[in-house]
Amino acid sequence: MSLLNQLFNRGLLGAKCKTCLTLVISRIKLLQNKRQIQLNQMRKEISQFLQTGQDHIARIRVEHVIREMNMQAAYDILELFCEFVYARLPILESQRDCPQELQEAIASIIFAAPRCSDLPELLQIRNLFTTKYGKEFISAASELRPDTSVNRDDGSIKICNGATDSRSPIERGSLNMSVPSNGQPIIPADQNRSRNVESANEAIRNLSLVSPGKAELSVSNHNVGSVIDAKRSSSDSCDAMERARAAIASADRASAAARRAAELVNVNSGFPRIQESS
Repeated sequence: MSLLNQLFNRGLLGAKCKTCLTLVISRIKLLQNKRQIQLNQMRKEISQFLQTGQDHIARIRVEHVIREMNMQAAYDILELFCEFVYARLPILESQRDCPQELQEAIASIIFAAPRCSDLPELLQIRNLFTTKYGKEFISAASELRPDTSVNRDDGSIKICNGATDSRSPIERGSLNMSVPSNGQPIIPADQNRSRNVESANEAIRNLSLVSPGKAELSVSNHNVGSVIDAKRSSSDSCDAMERARAAIASADRASAAARRAAELVNVNSGFPRIQESS
């Protein structure tokens, strides 16, 4: 019966792997306690260096503290993986291939085995997995191939893709130039707003030559138009195209008002019937 168990990699794998995992978990806990004591001592030394003004030495010690903290976090994850595999050893014995739920834990243990010299039992666990799953599985985990689930970076890729453009829709609409289907370029809203103000000021100067009543009327109309344009640009911040169209329409109105004011001034200088109609 023992020969059959050895042929099918059963019994022997479970017993040896269970022993090695138990030793690894206990050794990781001892190493973590020692590392925590060293970290506390290094923090005290850094505080003393900062108090005495030795900043350059404190910076070097901070780098060591960060490296030790990263190692401590890695050992914590490795301990969780070992406990996870230890609790599911019967599943490993009953199945010939590596289960999907254990693939990440086993591949991570295989990857960490040659890199953690403080845990020699990991090499024994790696040899057991080599006997059961083959050298191809071990080499794939050691080389960080995409199908081994080691060091997965799907979340970081999504975060990076989402953070490529951190500007708000208002900034993107005010900075970008777009060309519609009719071939006329759409000018950003900030430039349109400044041109509207210049056109309104020019219309006011022209209307002041005609009569005070007409000038006050045009000033009030342009003030109302500028308020409407400001509200429209703030309410349509999510759509740059609509905001650009509204700015173009307001620019057309301002330019039309300026042209009307210029025509009134020219007609007033040549024909007296403008005063009669007014």
